[in-house]
Amino acid sequence: MPGLASAAVGVWVCAGGRDERESECGVAHFLEHMAFKGTERRSALEIAEAIEDVGGYMNAYTSRDATAYYARVLGEDVPLALDVIADILLAPAFAPEEIEVERGVILQEIGQALDTPDDIVFDWLQEAAYPGQPFGRPILGPAERVERFGRTDLARFVEEHYAPGQMILAAAGDVDHDALMRLAERHFGHLAPRPAPAPAPAVFRGGEIRRDKPLEQAHMALAFEAPSYHDPLLYAAQVWSVALGGGMSSRLFQEIREKRGLCYTIFAQAGAHADTGCLTIYAGTGGDALGDLTALTFDELARAADDLTEAEIARARAQMKAGLLMGLESPSNRAERLARMVQVYGEVPGVSETAARIDAVTRDELRAAGARIAGQAPMALALYGPLERAPAFAALQARRAA
Repeated sequence: MPGLASAAVGVWVCAGGRDERESECGVAHFLEHMAFKGTERRSALEIAEAIEDVGGYMNAYTSRDATAYYARVLGEDVPLALDVIADILLAPAFAPEEIEVERGVILQEIGQALDTPDDIVFDWLQEAAYPGQPFGRPILGPAERVERFGRTDLARFVEEHYAPGQMILAAAGDVDHDALMRLAERHFGHLAPRPAPAPAPAVFRGGEIRRDKPLEQAHMALAFEAPSYHDPLLYAAQVWSVALGGGMSSRLFQEIREKRGLCYTIFAQAGAHADTGCLTIYAGTGGDALGDLTALTFDELARAADDLTEAEIARARAQMKAGLLMGLESPSNRAERLARMVQVYGEVPGVSETAARIDAVTRDELRAAGARIAGQAPMALALYGPLERAPAFAALQARRAA
């Protein structure tokens, strides 16, 4: 990326929450934490100091599809950053005393999530959408599992899933491709290929989870099965979701917040994975208003499936393209897109190609995507808070069919 003095570099491991056995739920996230707790040649403090001594930062995250380890540094410090990343990936110490320390940290993280209603409701929504499947389990794992993980559990997950064919090195910013290839060969070239187990397919089945609690607000999260990365209606579904609830001009925001004043936050977004997809709608409101809010949400779903205007479609396309291009001005976002596209497609579609696909979405495709999501796709619902006036799941299903 010409003109930048910094770079983002990282390794994305194609193994996350969906790759865990039921008895391992939470181990991928625990492993991500432990990567920073020391290696065979660096202590936890030395890992932090190595990156911060040059003014950079380092972090990691675990998703259902992947675990990412990345750093942002000045271009001249890319070799150092990759050396540290390779070290934490290939030679973690898993010292027993550090495992116990980090166990406490993760248990606090789980507690914090449980105390954050607009966070935990999405875990429950995922469970309702994909019941009894690895894809529906919480990434942090249940506390009772985390309390029992040990060195053997961490080492086994690494041995099974951290194979070189599962690891994607991506970088963007002030980087030289040939130099990065030489660094990759130095750090990872000795790794022998080995098979890694494929994750179980994710099947959106739907259902509901309700947790009644005397909170100030009732939190509603809805999900509908949506196109995967390989579905021809992928871009149509994403444009449709933006028009439905992607900004202040969207239908949900205008009708439910601006005109009715029923909530502070409401949005819709479409997420995709290699084998499934999910349109999610979230809103928080007072318990007394929950019935009106859900009814209006379903009304807007049905309406948007049929009568989006050309102006709304053009605005949604513009929002998607601008969001894509603005995001890719960040080297961290660009590196992440590179890794994600390689994981899903085995190649990186050009930005202009992606923009052209957004522009090519037709009104008929939008209607098809909207009708499929709003009227036909399986549905999941998670509710949390004062639920005395919450509508029944069957009543919402009937409203869809009306």
